[in-house]
Amino acid sequence: QVEVVESGGGSVQAGGSLRLSCTVSGLTYGANNMGWFRQAPGREREGVSCVTWSGSITYYTDSVQGRFTISGAGGNTVYLQMNSLKPEDTAMYYCASVVNVQSNRCTPISSTYWGRGTQVTVSS
Repeated sequence: QVEVVESGGGSVQAGGSLRLSCTVSGLTYGANNMGWFRQAPGREREGVSCVTWSGSITYYTDSVQGRFTISGAGGNTVYLQMNSLKPEDTAMYYCASVVNVQSNRCTPISSTYWGRGTQVTVSS
């Protein structure tokens, strides 16, 4: 049974930092593409940052470019370092294992495994 578990969310003031962690267990094959998605109330889910299993391709949505960093490619734990947080970053953040990663997009597929999410709240 595959399990995806996120941690590290919380509440911070604008300009602060958080680091999210995601650990995947139960996959029968090796490293895979992983990523972070978020969904704010009333908005659609969006891909925030993803990385291929080899680390050769990373994706960041425009609004987090230069502020967020994904790491951990090739392992069963991936991290999202979030700096200079803004109120508009407030959302539930979900980790996803087995995603399609391209340089200009990151999308889930039918076999994507999801975590339950961790809340990030940024106050002004």
